[in-house]
Amino acid sequence: MNDERFQKTELTVWVGISGNLALACLKVIVGFMSQSKALLADAVHSASEAVSSSSALIKRRTAEAAPQEANPNRQDKKVSITSILLSIVILVLGVELGISTIKSIWVDVEHAPKLYALVAIGISLLVKEIMFQYTYRMGKRLESQELIANSWGHRSDIYSSIVALIGVLGALMGNYLNLSFLYYLDSLAGLFISLMVLKMGYSLLKEALHTKIDYVLLQEDAAELIAAVQMIKGVITVDDLQAREHGHYVVVDIKISVNPRVSVWEGHEVSKKIKQQLMKRFHHISDVFVQVSPYDAGYPYKNNTDTELNEVPSVIH
Repeated sequence: MNDERFQKTELTVWVGISGNLALACLKVIVGFMSQSKALLADAVHSASEAVSSSSALIKRRTAEAAPQEANPNRQDKKVSITSILLSIVILVLGVELGISTIKSIWVDVEHAPKLYALVAIGISLLVKEIMFQYTYRMGKRLESQELIANSWGHRSDIYSSIVALIGVLGALMGNYLNLSFLYYLDSLAGLFISLMVLKMGYSLLKEALHTKIDYVLLQEDAAELIAAVQMIKGVITVDDLQAREHGHYVVVDIKISVNPRVSVWEGHEVSKKIKQQLMKRFHHISDVFVQVSPYDAGYPYKNNTDTELNEVPSVIH
């Protein structure tokens, strides 16, 4: 069940990444052809959203694989370095974009963008709204706060396209009304979007730098989480529990042992109950991954006997 849920979540994130990259390519081409700074800036914003989603996807994969890793701290370090590098890429894009738009404002703007720039922005707004609705609905269906948060990233990208629309439309109005000072609206919109890109990069960098600190703080609450899981009938032992904060949501990875005589269905029911109980009791937890293993009462000291197994709680009450 968890594997299927993870695959659907990953597929949804990949749809968002692919959509943003496709839109970025479209807006770069049309932006150069129409000579629109706002549209080019919007292309950079879409590319930055794709990079941000890629960073979240890497963290997601690490969170899923963490219970099987021998050294999760090493994995956290790799993810932090990757997130920092991706954040720096976004910051560089924002700085370069801001410098370019400031230069265009400094130099006298002599013409407005071409009319077909509006068509590209219209397509972008439509696709982004579809991506938002799709990601948000999948997040609700899978009960994934990560996808819901990711969907609002698409909504943020919509805002950048709205800014670009205002800039291009204002410049075109200046062309029809013979008001040359309105041509600057296109470049000003590009400058505003560059600030949005910088804010995105700063937020990602800040999150990446605080990943290790957040992980240590969450470890202090592990005892309370373990106690809550051990109260659930059907759980024999809690073998491992890790809680990680990714942005504004917390993911819990837990490994439990159940009676080896229970069926696969019963094991899934126990894991389902654990997830429901933790998310209901601890509101800061947005997702729980449970790995169910058969309980070995004697390993490594002695062999199990049928009597020992019969004494272990088995079914879901």
